[in-house]
Amino acid sequence: MNTESNTIHVSRLRPSLFWPVIMIIVGILALWLPIATSIGVVRLLGWLLVFDAGFQLVHSFRSQGVGPVAWKVLVALVYLVAGIYFLTHPFLGVALVTLALAMFFLVEGLIDVVSYFTTRRTGALQWALVAGSSYWILVNGIVGIILAVMIWRHWPAGSLWVLGVLVGIGMLMTGVSRLMMAIAIRTHAKQIGGETTDYLRAA
Repeated sequence: MNTESNTIHVSRLRPSLFWPVIMIIVGILALWLPIATSIGVVRLLGWLLVFDAGFQLVHSFRSQGVGPVAWKVLVALVYLVAGIYFLTHPFLGVALVTLALAMFFLVEGLIDVVSYFTTRRTGALQWALVAGSSYWILVNGIVGIILAVMIWRHWPAGSLWVLGVLVGIGMLMTGVSRLMMAIAIRTHAKQIGGETTDYLRAA
């Protein structure tokens, strides 16, 4: 019974390598075409806001009560105006998205750094420390904080190319860190699987 549970547990410790590799490829493409990436990000965000406004508007008529309906209609109008503004004024949208991106990188970096020191202090997730893979979380957090500072220093003059470059760097670093973590976890799971096989043969 314990052997079967260990086998199931090991099979779950095999994260996919597909998405980290995709993130690395997207990051490289973004670094290669930074201006196109900046405009593309803003236009994509604009269309997402427009579509979300439509969903919010349709969902508002299914709500009950004047208050919920009015609130969802207001949210839909805000999303619609923001989406149309990004689509018709992509350069100004790039400046706004760049500032929001700086805040995102700062928060993500702080969370990664705090998470690294918290797990090291409590001794949790020891399986993730194999081959020093946990250091990639710390590196990713430090890079995120550095990116946030770089965006703030070049905002808004360099927003047109900074957004694309920093999106590429962020995607590349996140993909590499997640890839290293996945490889380390797979290696650890493989070692556990080998020990389980040896135990079965001995039994």
